[in-house]
Amino acid sequence: MKLYGYGSTPNPRKVKIVLAEKGIDYEMVEVDLYKAEHKSPAFLEMNPSGKVPVLETDDGRYLTESIAICRYLEALHPEPNMFGRDAFELGLIEMRNRQMETELWSQIGTSWKNGPVVAKMGNRVVPEAKEISDANVHAYYQRLDGELSDVDYLTAGRFTIADVTLLTGVDFAIHYCGLTPDESLQNLWRWHGFITGRDSVDSLG
Repeated sequence: MKLYGYGSTPNPRKVKIVLAEKGIDYEMVEVDLYKAEHKSPAFLEMNPSGKVPVLETDDGRYLTESIAICRYLEALHPEPNMFGRDAFELGLIEMRNRQMETELWSQIGTSWKNGPVVAKMGNRVVPEAKEISDANVHAYYQRLDGELSDVDYLTAGRFTIADVTLLTGVDFAIHYCGLTPDESLQNLWRWHGFITGRDSVDSLG
């Protein structure tokens, strides 16, 4: 199979972590976003939304959206399990993953869209929106610090897709949005170091 993505962008990175966790061989195809290769006719045939990642399956079909791709990989390679082993775990992990997407990632996205990098691209930004979303991100970091006070993983007592979503979100926020968690949030930083030390994460740089 082939994975189309670009560098360390967060959504392709989610898929790469899951591929590494499950030991799945694949070919990485770099799509240069700065050259708008994701908007080319050839790429739009694979994904009309013009976004990465795209997974090309061994039989030549295409899947888009990072979590959908990861669910496909889990169905092909159930272990190590990352989405839930029973009915309750399926709900619990989905719940936590959605919290990371809707309560944290959404705010990081607003900060990114209204930040200096996007502004330099000539796009209109709303500084007031960034101010609000920045505050929301830092408030959520504070909440996470409390939730991670006595656990190594975000949920289910093991590494799951929820940890992947949180890690890629926090790293993107730090490196591209200037939203670094306060150094006083020791539980969040402990979790971050622990997860970053995994072979599947560390090997990606």
